[in-house]
Amino acid sequence: MDIFSLQAFVKVVQTGSFTRAAEALNSQKAHLSRVVTHLERELGVRLLERTTRALSLTEIGREFYERAVGILTSVDDAQRMVQKAQGEPRGTLKLTCGVEFGMIAVSGWIDAYLRRYPEVRIDADFTSRLVDIVHEGFDLALRVGPLADSSLAARKLGDLSYGVFASPAYLERHGQPRTPPDLASHPALAFASGSHRTEWTLSKGGRQERVALQPRLKANNVFAVRDAAVAGLGIAQLPLVVASPSVAAGQLRPLLRSWSLPVVPVHAVFASARYLTPKVRAFIDLAIAEMPR
Repeated sequence: MDIFSLQAFVKVVQTGSFTRAAEALNSQKAHLSRVVTHLERELGVRLLERTTRALSLTEIGREFYERAVGILTSVDDAQRMVQKAQGEPRGTLKLTCGVEFGMIAVSGWIDAYLRRYPEVRIDADFTSRLVDIVHEGFDLALRVGPLADSSLAARKLGDLSYGVFASPAYLERHGQPRTPPDLASHPALAFASGSHRTEWTLSKGGRQERVALQPRLKANNVFAVRDAAVAGLGIAQLPLVVASPSVAAGQLRPLLRSWSLPVVPVHAVFASARYLTPKVRAFIDLAIAEMPR
C-alpha cells in the first residue's frame, strides 16, 4: 500500500466517479480503476460497490475511507512542516566552541543571529574540551586549527591571521627587532602549552625564517599573552583580531610588518552536509560573513 493508492481511493469517493477522480489527479480512469482494485486485493476486502450508474462505499470501505483521509491529512501536515522548516530558521541551535574563540568571535555571531532570526534559540557550550557533537547532541561545532580526520562534515569559515606585537614602552627600553632572527634576543610572550620550546615561523617573498624561542611567558590563554604584551613584558605573537583594539588604543605596535605568519583555519563542523537544517545553514552563512579577516 502506498500514498498514491490512498489518494486515488479517497479522490474516487470524494468525486463519486473514476472519471472525475482521474481528472483531479491528472491521471487516467483505467489506471485509477486498476489502482483501487489492486488496493482491494492487497487488503482482501471490497471497498467500493460498483454499478453502471454509481459508486458506493461498503461498510468496511467507509471505515477505511475515514482512516485514509486522516493519514493523508497527516502526510500533508508533515509536508507543510518540512517546507516551513526549510525556510525560516527556527528551533534550538545547540553549538559548541573553544572558550577563547567564543570570546573573540562567536559571542558576537550569536548576538547577530538571535537578532536576525526571532524564531530561534541558542544553547551554547564554550569549552576547552573536544566535544563529540554526534553523541552529545550538538548541531554544530566551531573549531580553530587543522581538523582531525573524521566522518563529520565541515565547512571552512576563514582563517585567523597573526602578527608580532610589543608595547611602545617595551620598544623604548629594548629597541625594535628589524629581522626575524632579532626576535631571539627578546623575551617572548607565547600562546602555547606543554614544556617544548616555542618556534615562530615568518615568511616573506618565498623566504622562510624559523626562530626558536625560550618564552618568558607561555600561556594557553591568548588574552593573558596580549595583556602581558600591553604591560611591556615582551614581544607577543597574537591574532590580529585580538591585537587590533590595543593597537588602535596605542597600547601595542605591530612589528616586522613585511613578514607574514602562518594563518590558522577555522571550520564549522556538523554531522551531515546532506541534511543541513536551515538553523545550522543560516548560522554558518552568518559566521562566514562575520569571520574576522
